[in-house]
Amino acid sequence: MSGYTAREVAEILGLSASQVRSYARSGLLHPGRGPRNEYRFTFQDIVVLRAASELLRARVHPRRVKGALAKLRIQLPRGRSLATVRVHADGERVVVRDRDTVWEPDSGQVLIDFAVSDLASRAAVFARRVVDERAAAEDLQPDEWYNLAHDLEAVSPQEAKEAYGRAVGLAPRHAEAHLNLGRLLHEEGHLAGAETHYREAIAAAPTGAIAWFNLGVVLEDQGKGSNAVDAYEEAVRLDPQMAAAHYNLSRLYEGQGITAAAIRHLSEYRRLRGGA
Repeated sequence: MSGYTAREVAEILGLSASQVRSYARSGLLHPGRGPRNEYRFTFQDIVVLRAASELLRARVHPRRVKGALAKLRIQLPRGRSLATVRVHADGERVVVRDRDTVWEPDSGQVLIDFAVSDLASRAAVFARRVVDERAAAEDLQPDEWYNLAHDLEAVSPQEAKEAYGRAVGLAPRHAEAHLNLGRLLHEEGHLAGAETHYREAIAAAPTGAIAWFNLGVVLEDQGKGSNAVDAYEEAVRLDPQMAAAHYNLSRLYEGQGITAAAIRHLSEYRRLRGGA
């Protein structure tokens, strides 16, 4: 889908379309544009807009709101479902949490507190409608299915998987679609399926360091540590700046008793992390 319209965003958030456009014009959001130059919003824009509207309703100064929203944009995870995320704010800081992580420490009196899953449920109605309309048309190209799937990930992972499946069905060597489909399957615990799609992504684009890294992770998750080492080594060969791969290699080499390699990769990890 090419993004949500101002009218759809208004319906999701319980605002008027004119309010949504006003927020966009104020610089609080930076939406894209559609074919007729109309505003088109991502799901992340919807989350930011919900936070903005509540902070402004609480009479927080617009300048402080802009600062808080700039942090929120950085903290919001991209490329995966936001269903587990909650957003808190005290007017100066925005705190984003999921089940396992807090990106910033909480502070002060909380003025807003909402679960992104609530917005996702509302937005998914529009997302599914677009999928049904596009599927009925049966004239989408692989990249269009890929773009649609990418937009769907935040609100409807199941529909996203189906759209990525359409992309690779039409273009079996679509590396990005295989990579993202593998990631979604991986997150759901379907390890064998994830490995298959990571390998398809590598076959289509052998120089993709992320695909090699993800392959290493899924191999580890299946108890195939020695094979994971080979995948991580290829990842750092292609992208020597990939700190997480160096860390994983250090851990695996240490477990295998290969001390020199473990120390080398741990040192590289610390260098890339600024001495941490």
